[in-house]
Amino acid sequence: AEILKKLISNQYIALNKKTQILTPTLLGEMIFDVVSVSIRSLLNPELTASWEKGLTYVAEGTVTEEEYMQKLDKFVTQKTNIVKQNNFQYQLRQSFDQIAPYYQKKK
Repeated sequence: AEILKKLISNQYIALNKKTQILTPTLLGEMIFDVVSVSIRSLLNPELTASWEKGLTYVAEGTVTEEEYMQKLDKFVTQKTNIVKQNNFQYQLRQSFDQIAPYYQKKK
């Protein structure tokens, strides 16, 4: 519930209070597209599960906090460097041009 509230307050999704239906905003769709094009693995629920497992190991004392943070830092650094080295703007522009008309305000 807190995650949904945060997504709504950041305007990544919109809540129709009458129907309680959640829909992505243009910003939300663009963020999804950016992640999908640049760091697709972030959309994989198995990645989240592995991070949770790592945190459990830290809590149990099987892995030190430093070891866990080193692995996480390595992952973030690698993925960030990939994004910095690639030019995704043209691919993302095509995606934006396709979805933007669905979000134009009616006059």
